[in-house]
Amino acid sequence: MDGNGRWAKQKKFPRIYGHRNAISAVRQTVEASVELGIKILTLYAFSTENWERPKVEVNFLMKLFEEFLKKELKTLTENNIQFKILGHRSRLPAFLDNPIQHAYDVTKNNTGMTLCLAVDYGSRSEILNACKKIVKKVQSNQLNYDDIDEAIFSEHLFTNGLADPDLIIRTSGELRLSNFLLWQSAYAEFYFTDTLWPDFNRTELIKALVDYSGRNRRRGKVND
Repeated sequence: MDGNGRWAKQKKFPRIYGHRNAISAVRQTVEASVELGIKILTLYAFSTENWERPKVEVNFLMKLFEEFLKKELKTLTENNIQFKILGHRSRLPAFLDNPIQHAYDVTKNNTGMTLCLAVDYGSRSEILNACKKIVKKVQSNQLNYDDIDEAIFSEHLFTNGLADPDLIIRTSGELRLSNFLLWQSAYAEFYFTDTLWPDFNRTELIKALVDYSGRNRRRGKVND
């Protein structure tokens, strides 16, 4: 979800104005995804590298996250959405503990779409953590070295239990992954749009899905 700062700058407002207006794009995308039958939606909200941003901006984003959890929980429950966090949850501010846990508890039995919010998420960090967990299990004889395969490795990622993404959408004209789901996106399709995230909506999502529907997904194989 990229382009909040540039969107605000274009309107001659502070960067935080763009972040606040991004919530509307989140709401529209979530609701449209439910309507369109999408099973899993992951929103990249805050990367491990984002901690290096100005402290005022980081603090604002954390407070905005808290506000989102409280205000949008009704939307999640009404739409039968299960909520998950991808990332280093233990490194988030303590005031987020209760809102996150409450969202987990309230939505855990929902059977519709799964909404994953990637917060303090970085794919390289995720992969390193998975390696360390596996090494510890091998050292303690909980896991046999020869049994390690892609499935075992995937079980130690933040996305354990979730299907790999079919489509990754990058807004604001940037043409890179930025440390997002590197392992999981091995055979994902990519869609890049110049639209800044605060302007992203149901129409923009449908454009991406229409484009995706015309792709020939061979996953390394040859079609007859």
